[in-house]
Amino acid sequence: MSMMHASGVKDAITATSVPPTASLMRWVIAATLPGIATMSYFFGLGIISNVLLAAAFGVALEAAVLRLRQRPIRVKLNDSSALLTGVLLGASLPPASPWWLIGVGMIAAIVVAKQLYGGLGHNPFNPAMVGYALLLVSFPTYMTLWAPPQELLPNDLWAQIAGTLPTAQLDSLSGATPLDAFKHKGEAVLASEFWAASPLPDGTLSAWRWVALAWLAGGAVLLAKRIISWHIPVAMLGSVLLLATLFYLSDPSHFASPLFHLLTGATLFGAFFIATDPVSAATSQRGKLLYGAGIGALVMIIRTFGGYPDAVAFAVLLMNLCVPLLDLYSVPRPTGQQKASPGKPGEQP
Repeated sequence: MSMMHASGVKDAITATSVPPTASLMRWVIAATLPGIATMSYFFGLGIISNVLLAAAFGVALEAAVLRLRQRPIRVKLNDSSALLTGVLLGASLPPASPWWLIGVGMIAAIVVAKQLYGGLGHNPFNPAMVGYALLLVSFPTYMTLWAPPQELLPNDLWAQIAGTLPTAQLDSLSGATPLDAFKHKGEAVLASEFWAASPLPDGTLSAWRWVALAWLAGGAVLLAKRIISWHIPVAMLGSVLLLATLFYLSDPSHFASPLFHLLTGATLFGAFFIATDPVSAATSQRGKLLYGAGIGALVMIIRTFGGYPDAVAFAVLLMNLCVPLLDLYSVPRPTGQQKASPGKPGEQP
């Protein structure tokens, strides 16, 4: 992660003052606290251990690679970008993920997705989502250990973090998220029948909605402080809302409601904290709108027709691939530059 989209930055290339990167990063980290606290309240202190471990791995790996590259370690670490990547990846993982799983994810995020491309400001892909996508594809069992709402300090917390819990006990801890349960309800099961006899434990859907609202509160802080602009979140959420409404109106017996898609999974977290990474996102205002809309559309397409129930990470990474094209056709000319005139034959341009 690098500087977030400052709403004061216009399309025209002008000399504007942008807050220091470290200050922006720390504001983003502070804005994640409502979401992390709410997740911990419902899903246990394992969420906090994820964040702390991922942040520690991020700082340590960044320092190690900078040393190998013979770059100034203290200066680079002070921008807090590695810390923020760890916080975002840690908050994305199931509670009490084992330490080695978090370490593998952070190696992919910091070493592969960030430093191998040149470090801060040069990464074409969102580092946290590269780490998350790698873990989701490589370790699906651990990545689905979303237990139902539980005690703040479950009995098995330390064994889970250490990775010493037997496989059979790990299976007993896993539970479907609302998105996962609805996606795999079966073609023959109508939506009304699913909700009438929901397989979700009591309080699960409510917990996810409170978590989503907490991420929304953090996002509102970023908007109010002008750390991010509204273009990407509004475009992404609008795209999700539009497609979810169309699907739902076409067949409400099989498709979930738009509110379900907005308030479950990582929709709001992704809109405010993931998609707004300026290094891997589009730069102009028109490009941001297209970028955000593309992420929202991909989220709904993958959730509805793909193999994964959430899809925010894959949607962000796929749109990262489109950023060069979006920037090519959406970034305006610098202020004062005139469009070239064809002129008369023989006349100097």
